[in-house]
Amino acid sequence: MSDVLPPEDALVLLGDEYARRILVATRTEPMTASTLADTIDAAPSTVYERIGDLERAGFLTEVTRTDDHGNHYAEYSARLEQLSVRVTADGLELDAAYADRDEAAERLRALWRDVR
Repeated sequence: MSDVLPPEDALVLLGDEYARRILVATRTEPMTASTLADTIDAAPSTVYERIGDLERAGFLTEVTRTDDHGNHYAEYSARLEQLSVRVTADGLELDAAYADRDEAAERLRALWRDVR
């Protein structure tokens, strides 16, 4: 079994519509919190709260980027690819599969987005 949240906590987190939307939106492309707020039609405060929850769970990762002017900003990417729930005699067990993206590839994608 992978190192994941207690089953009840993970299921509650993934039961939240905004948490699910953030994971889906960041599955293929990293996004800033403000872009996420626009994409999933949520208040920035809601997005930041769910980002924190998802990061603590290990389901989302943050990468710091630098723009042309030297300003730093955070982009978020989904790590969680699959979550399996197994019912056992002792209760629920979770097993998670994570996508640990190549940092160099992520930086190259960000650079290419900035160039376009």
